Amino acid sequence: MAEPVLQIKGLHQYFEKGTPSENHALDNINLDLEPGEFVAIIGGNGAGKSTLLNSIAGSLPVSFGQIKIAGEDVTYQSVEKRAKLISRVFQDPRQGSAPLLTVEENLSLALKRGSWRNFWNRGVKRNERAVFRQKLESLGLGLETRLNAEIGMLSGGQRQAITLLMATMRQPELLLLDEHTAALDPQTSATVMNITDQIVKQQQITTLMITHNMADALKFGNRLIMLDHGKIAIDIKGDEKKGLTVPDLLDMFKEKSGAEMTDDSVLMSE
Repeated sequence: MAEPVLQIKGLHQYFEKGTPSENHALDNINLDLEPGEFVAIIGGNGAGKSTLLNSIAGSLPVSFGQIKIAGEDVTYQSVEKRAKLISRVFQDPRQGSAPLLTVEENLSLALKRGSWRNFWNRGVKRNERAVFRQKLESLGLGLETRLNAEIGMLSGGQRQAITLLMATMRQPELLLLDEHTAALDPQTSATVMNITDQIVKQQQITTLMITHNMADALKFGNRLIMLDHGKIAIDIKGDEKKGLTVPDLLDMFKEKSGAEMTDDSVLMSE
């Protein structure tokens, strides 16, 4: 059996530890992601979703525990050191690209991720341009005709779709999606989610997606995890996940946690 792409053992995260305001944000998280798994993580505000993602990405120092990616212990590695293993798409479409560079220049930088780059040389090779055009055409958004457009002039949905391409141009060991459709209107969000699903399935990328949207968590991916007060309350995959509805999920949450889900940001996303 292949080694898990992501291994988390005994992860604890504290904020203001030892003070009256101490917050045990993650409480003994143990989690393995197998190659090609697409996992949606859901939970209310304060459940620990962002803390978990930031711990994996390296932007939040680990209090206790261990994190391995592709067999490499990254527990105390910097964000920069983990960049060769991880790609991340943020909630804000403006965070994943350089606004004053063209679409093809942004894609060219993404293609060179992890290798030495001369930032003064902004030229794009002809064979690269052909690849970019093909990949953009696969999105179905007409962006293959916008290679020379400054990416900052595009809509949020167009920019987020290109950011997804950039994040997967050189396939990462682990793709982190940080509520990457939350800033988009419902129609654009649905489009970007379908593009996400297409890319992840085609490339068999091991993916961890943080979301507030229960419907998206049920529709996309082959595994769903719900966090509650820093603990894994629900972890379902495969056939167990198929056919579940939002009411089913809420009932499971109540059974596991002993309380109703009351977070409006989650309930209103049904």
